[in-house]
Amino acid sequence: MNNKYKRHLVTAALPYANGAVHIGHLAGVYIPADIYTRYLRMRKEDVRFICGSDEHGVPITIKAKENNCTPQEIVDKYHLIIKDSFERLGISFDIYSRTSSETHHKTASAFFKKLYNQGSFIEKESEQYYDVEANHFLADRYIIGTCPKCKAENAYGDQCEQCGSTLSPNELLNPRSTLSGNSPIKKKTSHWYLPLDKYEPWLKEWILEGHKEWKTNVYGQCKSWLDGGLQPRAVSRDLDWGVPVPVEGAQGKVLYVWFDAPIGYISNSIELMPNEWEQWWKSEETKMVHFIGKDNIVFHCIVFPAMLKAYGDGFILPENVPANEFLNLEGDKISTSRNWAVWLHEYLDEFPGKEDVLRYVLCANAPETKDNDFTWKDFQTRNNSELVGIFGNFVNRAVVLTHKYFAGEVPSAVKTTAQDQEVLDQIPLIKKNIENSLESFRFREALKEAMNLARLGNKYLAETEPWKIAKTDMERVASILNTSLKICANLAIAFEPFMPHTTHKLRFIMNMKNSNWEEFGNPDILRAGHKINEASLLFAKVEDNEIEFQMEKLNKTKLANSQEANQNSESEEPTTQTLLPLKDECTYDQFMKMDIRTATVLEAERVPKTDKLLKLTIDTGIDTRTIVSGIAEFYKPKEMVGKQICVLANLAPRKIRGIESNGMILMASEENGKMRIVTPEERLNNGSTIS
Repeated sequence: MNNKYKRHLVTAALPYANGAVHIGHLAGVYIPADIYTRYLRMRKEDVRFICGSDEHGVPITIKAKENNCTPQEIVDKYHLIIKDSFERLGISFDIYSRTSSETHHKTASAFFKKLYNQGSFIEKESEQYYDVEANHFLADRYIIGTCPKCKAENAYGDQCEQCGSTLSPNELLNPRSTLSGNSPIKKKTSHWYLPLDKYEPWLKEWILEGHKEWKTNVYGQCKSWLDGGLQPRAVSRDLDWGVPVPVEGAQGKVLYVWFDAPIGYISNSIELMPNEWEQWWKSEETKMVHFIGKDNIVFHCIVFPAMLKAYGDGFILPENVPANEFLNLEGDKISTSRNWAVWLHEYLDEFPGKEDVLRYVLCANAPETKDNDFTWKDFQTRNNSELVGIFGNFVNRAVVLTHKYFAGEVPSAVKTTAQDQEVLDQIPLIKKNIENSLESFRFREALKEAMNLARLGNKYLAETEPWKIAKTDMERVASILNTSLKICANLAIAFEPFMPHTTHKLRFIMNMKNSNWEEFGNPDILRAGHKINEASLLFAKVEDNEIEFQMEKLNKTKLANSQEANQNSESEEPTTQTLLPLKDECTYDQFMKMDIRTATVLEAERVPKTDKLLKLTIDTGIDTRTIVSGIAEFYKPKEMVGKQICVLANLAPRKIRGIESNGMILMASEENGKMRIVTPEERLNNGSTIS
């Protein structure tokens, strides 16, 4: 560890209290932050782990409107769900507070007032969307319309969830208010702005020159923002929910949530340490690290530091901001609005006693450098093969054999071999690798090293086979189990940051009082004669029916989303369109030559270097064939897999981009160029003829 710092301030992004926490949040932010904090505590570092619910902003008010209740009722509900879920998973915050607290309102107001009084803001008048019927200025999320990039309907004024593009309300096509459904008008309003451009030279020096060690994704995104030139950013909104702007003439205005929320780290610290919070925030002897997801990089690396710089008064800046990428679920983007997620509180109810399994899988598959995918099959495999088959199996056998042959006491190493010493010599090396990885925020790598220790023990026990040697040489058995039990004791330390529930059970089995990092690799970690407790299973298998249940939940969600999309499409007002004229007349005999059949798409992929072509592998009931179709503008490959389609099966083959295409998909084309696949109303056997 770097001895430059006397204390460590660790923050985790404030989760939005308009819904529960899901696995994407955990893998991206909270599990890495908790691992790092637990490690620091084991090293006897002075550390505070700060978090709380982000309870202001438009999504809260939208949720309240949908549920016909007040915003306060929404945040009260989800704050408790989130807080309880974190506690059950073992996320070890020193404080988990909320931005609706009195302390936060007071702190955020004072922060704004100081910047306002010292002239750090600029005031600008602009035209913003306004709903005449609702008598309300419309924040980004109160405006929906057609995405200008992918043409998806119901894109928000700040983002299209279909293609992921960042938008502004002015870019939307056919914008309308979510409050009344009407088209909004433009109306003048005045707001305060933080002139980020003023701090651009300083930010370039601080980040681009001073923090080249930051993760590539973080450094790269910051560089992109800075190279593009920073613009003044509004710090207030026209809204009736949030921290009121504390100056005269600001009725109906609140602090913009991006300005309000990061101050929550400060207000929560004040709540936790009212008399000493300043030494944690205003001392160069404090190392501050922000754990966030990639969608928060700009706020924590550019905006919040600029706020602290503008405020002055000795506020420190983050030493590192180890942001992760996004975690997908079964090949699809996790989406709160589509309920496409694994919710933490539901997981904890449905998998009692398997808190650490989720921690393990999400860390092992964390999206540290690129987006990753969570699948229930991988969850089951990692649990059954790695945790049960390697870690749990090794510990159980070592402890059971100790009770069988030595009455539960650690035997003396009276007959050692070179193999024993070679195994024990690897423990300090594994410890060093874990330390280097954790201190460089490479948590997947650190967990892999910890599991290597379990693999080492499992392999050692399998190779030495003490249950066989016991028939002829108990002294050798004693040495083997002495070595094995030392590995078990070291496992109780190595896995403590990652799997605290498991190591609690393991420490009880090994009769160890605590997990002291200094003891990791100590040759005398367990002395001969030390009494251990009876074995108990650290892990239980995840059965097929448990995975099937989870997949069925997801399938129901997918079906519900599809039905809702169809209903929304049907409920839209019909538009007048100019239909294409009829083609030339054909005879019955000509029509009967066409062999149209049902088929199912087995595989789908984009044709390289094309924007419109998908290569589909289909099952016609008669054969498996390839069709190249120009539908990539309207359907993603993953949307096509499993879809039943209608194909002209006897169309003469033709080569498209070097791929032989055998058939044509039946499509319906609208005047605007949009195309939709023609599918049977009910699922039919592949190869059914259409006439």
